[in-house]
Amino acid sequence: MLTFRISNWSDGDLSVISEAVNFTEGTKILVIVLIALLIFLTVAGNILVMLAFMVDKRLRTHSNFFLLNLAICDFLLGAIAIPLYVPYMLTGRWMLGRFLCKLWLVIDYTMCTASAFNVVLISFDRFLCITMAVLYRSLQQRHSLTILKMTVVWIVSFLLYSPAILFWEHFTGDYSMSESFCVAGFYYTWYFLLGASSIGFALPFLSISFFNLSIYWNIKKRNKNKRASSNPQHSEERGADVQPYIISTNIVLSSSDHKQFRSTARKRVKTPVFLRQCLGKRASLSETNIANNRDVYMIKLSKDKKVAKSLAIIVCIFGICWAPYTFLMSIRAACHGYCVDSYWYDITFWLLWVNSAINPVLYPLCHKSFRKAFKKVFLQACLKKDRNKL
Repeated sequence: MLTFRISNWSDGDLSVISEAVNFTEGTKILVIVLIALLIFLTVAGNILVMLAFMVDKRLRTHSNFFLLNLAICDFLLGAIAIPLYVPYMLTGRWMLGRFLCKLWLVIDYTMCTASAFNVVLISFDRFLCITMAVLYRSLQQRHSLTILKMTVVWIVSFLLYSPAILFWEHFTGDYSMSESFCVAGFYYTWYFLLGASSIGFALPFLSISFFNLSIYWNIKKRNKNKRASSNPQHSEERGADVQPYIISTNIVLSSSDHKQFRSTARKRVKTPVFLRQCLGKRASLSETNIANNRDVYMIKLSKDKKVAKSLAIIVCIFGICWAPYTFLMSIRAACHGYCVDSYWYDITFWLLWVNSAINPVLYPLCHKSFRKAFKKVFLQACLKKDRNKL
């Protein structure tokens, strides 16, 4: 997209050659259309998530607030960071002044980092929900802890890059950067980028991978226990001991009568509220006849498998969107841009922003409760439009 060569930066004799890629007219139109589509998807998808929280109070649960936090980060990227970059990309010059350059860089770096940390927070929340259900249920009532987690994400994201963006010239004493060129002062400081990217990408990636693997092993262990308990030989051994079964009607049944009772006296059970919240679905089982607690266990196990698969997708997409940029950014800084072609850097740079358009699909839009809220938003919008026509 945009090609930059900077030489002798460390000597204070800054030589900047800023060249916009020479698009043909047809290519330029295509690029603008694709960027406009990306902006629309990012902004619209995340606005929809925020509106859902406004119209449906049932969505305001412990885990869903983390999804709202993620939507706010991605919305700001789509509404501010990407649009401001487009004229810079097409002309090769930053024409908005040094102040707006700093502000744009702070928003871009902070929101990208906060988006990554929110993914970690969401994965950690689901990890607790599935592997430590009792602890998770107690934490749901502590709203102050939820707010604290969300606040910490914003503070850490801001502190990781923003002080360096704002005060790098004061640290180095180099004020020679041209106003037509908008990059952070540490653009070619490889050791800073390597350290910051370790916190901004490597740590989140390892964290969500750990949470996903923990959920996988938890489900695998429960599957193994389930197969052992359903083993025919194990069932015969359990059936050899005749013990009474006491139910709410005060009728005592022996184990020989238990099968007949199960076939005629079944009751309906709903998935616990805390499980529905942590899975992000209203998992009503009102149409499913469940004989005993073991059937509830089987359904919970099935839903946990779906969560494990969704987390695996999250890990892969996060890695695809973040790893190339982090890897090439450090290499580019080490060799001052001469060993990495600019178009590869541009591709990885855009992948970060594409991730903000994918997040609303990966998280809220795939949950039944959110889809119902979205329908409610559209219905209210249509009704309001009809009233205005009348």
